[in-house]
Amino acid sequence: MPDSHITAVGRRKTAIASVRIAPSEKGSVTVNGRTPKDYFKTAERAKIAQEALATAETAEHYAVVAHVEGGGVAAQAEALRHAIARALAEAEPNTRKTLKAATFLKRDPRAKERKKPGLVKARKRKQWSKR
Repeated sequence: MPDSHITAVGRRKTAIASVRIAPSEKGSVTVNGRTPKDYFKTAERAKIAQEALATAETAEHYAVVAHVEGGGVAAQAEALRHAIARALAEAEPNTRKTLKAATFLKRDPRAKERKKPGLVKARKRKQWSKR
């Protein structure tokens, strides 16, 4: 494994996360210059963001520096998980099978449907009145 860093990009809805991972003695994760717990506010979102490291069992082997933007906090956490999983799969090819089984390497394609003309929202209609 090379001494340099590996970069990857993860996406979810309109959130984009770019990640740099580098081999490290003690693993650390920073998101926009803060810890995941500080950035995402809840333990659940911080856990989702670091799920790929936990699944691959490499949390203490890499230092992760991430930059996330766009979307909401939930989408940002999932985009970060996607980016970390992609970087880990490139750094350690033997973890790819585990990450793929956990569906962390696949981009979640679900996004908001566009509004259609004549409707209130994408599918919601105005109430129909008989008279």
